[in-house]
Formats: sequence, structure tokens, C-alpha cells
Amino acid sequence: MEHTLETNFELSLPPEAVFDFFSDASNLQRITPPELEIKILTPEPILMQRDTVIEYRLKLLGVPYGWTTHISGWQPPICFVDEQTRGPFKKWVHLHAFEPTEKGTRVRDVVTYRLRFPPFGQMVQPLVHAHLKRIFAYRQKAIVAELAKAD
Repeated sequence: MEHTLETNFELSLPPEAVFDFFSDASNLQRITPPELEIKILTPEPILMQRDTVIEYRLKLLGVPYGWTTHISGWQPPICFVDEQTRGPFKKWVHLHAFEPTEKGTRVRDVVTYRLRFPPFGQMVQPLVHAHLKRIFAYRQKAIVAELAKAD
């Protein structure tokens, strides 16, 4: 069964500046909660574009995982999509969208995911969803703080 997590928030910067921040893979470590212990394994600098593949190591709920994502969609400065090709989820597709507003940019994240190991995956889905919401709430605060430095 597929699940969706959608979040959005607004920044007082133009979409081009926000897209530039998100398209720098090294920023991921600064906006990810410390308990995930994310480490980018792909040598930097990473040229972000369609078909870029990035490898990470992280912990989810305390369990270490390798995670590989593929940039499957790339439309600067409107959006990009990363898809997990290896990792803890059966499916993970993450749309990052940047919509111009009167005040700047609305950042919208839409994650479509599917858990492994049915029916156990379905039993723990509420816990996973709550954990993802906490991660994205942390991420939002960190992004606002990081981009306030550049503003």
C-alpha cells in the first residue's frame, strides 16, 4: 500500500535561490536531523542533474542503512524528483517543488512511499509516518535557518 507525506512552507527568497540551495547535495547533511547520522558517500562536488545517482549511509529508527537515490526529474528552478533505488523503503519518490509567491517561494515536498515486509510494514506505518513528519519538521526549521544566513 502506498502512503504520501506532503509538507510546504514559504521562504522570502526567489525560486532560483531556493532551487540552488536544494540542488547542492552537500546541504543535505545540514538540514537532516543529527540522529539520522547521514553521510554522503558519493564524492563531492556532486553535479545535480537528471540521472545523477547519490549514495548515502544513514540510520532510520536507529538501524543503519545504505541509501541510493536517482534524480529522475529535473526542471530548474521549478522542481526535481529523487527516487530511492536502494534503501529501507520498497518505494520512495520525493518531489521537491518551488512555487513563486508574492513573498518569495513556497517549498513543497511530496513523498510517496511504500513499506517493505507486509503485513508487518503496514502495522508499523503510523510510526514510520510520524517519524517522517518529525524529520521534515526539523528539515523545514533547518532550511529556514540556513537560508536566513544567505538572505
